[in-house]
Amino acid sequence: MNLSQFFEHWSIVENPFRDEEARHDAIFARMGISPVARQTVNDEVKPGDQSLAMPRSQSMHPDFEKIMGEVAQPSTSIVFGEKGSGKTAIRLQLAAKIDRHNKANPEGKVFLIPYDDLNSALDHFNSSTGGKKDTNPFTTMRLVDHMDAILSIGTARVLASLLPGASDALPADLGDQPPKAVRKLPQSVRKDLLLLQAVYDSADTSGHRTAQLRQMLKLPSGGHGPLMVMLLWIGWVPAIALFLAARIFLDLPEEWMVMGTDILSGILLLAWGGLMIKAFLLDRLVVNRIAGKLSKQLRMVNRPASGFLGSLRRMPRGVLSSGELPLDDSDEQRYAMLAKLRRFIEHFGYTGVMVVIDRVDEPTLINGDPERMRSVIWPLLNNKFLQLERVGIKMLLPIELRHALFKESSAFFQEARLDKQNMIERLSWTGAMLYDLCNARLGVCRPASAEPISLIDIFDEEVSRNDLVEALNNMQQPRDAFKFMYRVLSEHCASVTAEDGRWRIARHTLDRVRRDEAERVMQLQRGIRPA
Repeated sequence: MNLSQFFEHWSIVENPFRDEEARHDAIFARMGISPVARQTVNDEVKPGDQSLAMPRSQSMHPDFEKIMGEVAQPSTSIVFGEKGSGKTAIRLQLAAKIDRHNKANPEGKVFLIPYDDLNSALDHFNSSTGGKKDTNPFTTMRLVDHMDAILSIGTARVLASLLPGASDALPADLGDQPPKAVRKLPQSVRKDLLLLQAVYDSADTSGHRTAQLRQMLKLPSGGHGPLMVMLLWIGWVPAIALFLAARIFLDLPEEWMVMGTDILSGILLLAWGGLMIKAFLLDRLVVNRIAGKLSKQLRMVNRPASGFLGSLRRMPRGVLSSGELPLDDSDEQRYAMLAKLRRFIEHFGYTGVMVVIDRVDEPTLINGDPERMRSVIWPLLNNKFLQLERVGIKMLLPIELRHALFKESSAFFQEARLDKQNMIERLSWTGAMLYDLCNARLGVCRPASAEPISLIDIFDEEVSRNDLVEALNNMQQPRDAFKFMYRVLSEHCASVTAEDGRWRIARHTLDRVRRDEAERVMQLQRGIRPA
């Protein structure tokens, strides 16, 4: 017997336990988790609908509501979990619930910043700091580095709605006609957006997007002010005019008067020359120096120095000396930049910001190394940052960091104030929870017209529900539970023929697979097998 015949008998249209990664799991999407899934189940949300219950909630971990908190008032949560325990699934569920909330509350939306793809940022950090592969390159990681990366992602989402096509960022909801709506904002808010773009737009490698955005926002041209431009163009005219007038139009009686006008003309000409030197040499040197500082400081923003230089040349010169640019390792400019971003999105109904951090063990330069993960994540454990008003930081972290956390000193805990951060020490699953999860997946893989069945129905009568729950309890987490169920189905089909007509899985098959899979899980936890 093959799996297709087995599934056809039970009216199962596809294998419920084939996928193990939530990001690529089509069944997970159809369970009402992602925005795409809601389109599939025709789950429309109308403005003003306060119901935030999500379809098929048995697919969600019991701690999800604690992790999520109140959507309208984002808060911080720190979660530790094993590989395969559902952290990525929770991240997708968080995004789905925020999306549902935003549709129901267009004037009280939450701005999502997905901080889960760290590869590019960490690669740029490593190249900026000159790190070596054989040592930990993240020992100098700072909180402001993470804030720069988060601001870059948030800015990219806004710009994706205004300047589409340059990045793959998820566009922010800025209404039906974003450019038209943005032009109606106060000039100070439009200037804030232009400054955010000039500093954090990693898609702008030459500064042309700064010029494009400035024109869209109808802001004055950058560079020198109108008075300075006028002096540069006609500053030589008074000197030449005075020189010629002294000889042609004026009848000066004394030679010393002629010499005086010549000296005055020379002074005026020298002043004009000084302005030229300042405008075309000194000012450019200043812009180049500041662009170099930005490139050096923004170690997690993957943008070449030419991008900063091109943008700054198109900005008003007053910005360079305003103290708004993040030119050192102080966090005050970053908090101010975050305030500018929040002030801008507030005009489009966003009253809160949520940053979701996940997959910190996956980047190439980390590759699951606990010490490198610790160096990257520990700067984020700052109480001021984690307790920002109306900003929620959701950290979905590998279990290895929990072990490292418990080795820290009391002074570290006092600074991080983890007692205020909604911490979940271990994302655990019981056999009953995994049974419900597998049962829900089975239901999704059957047509609505089919007679409902439960997971236990595909097993022999000698297998009780408690037996199956206990077997799943040994798996401990969803990914291993799906591996277990997939192998049970495969082993059963491999041991019987289609002519036998044995459509129920025998107890000895369950016991054999249970024993082997429990051994595999134990070896995986001990680190002596890969998966």
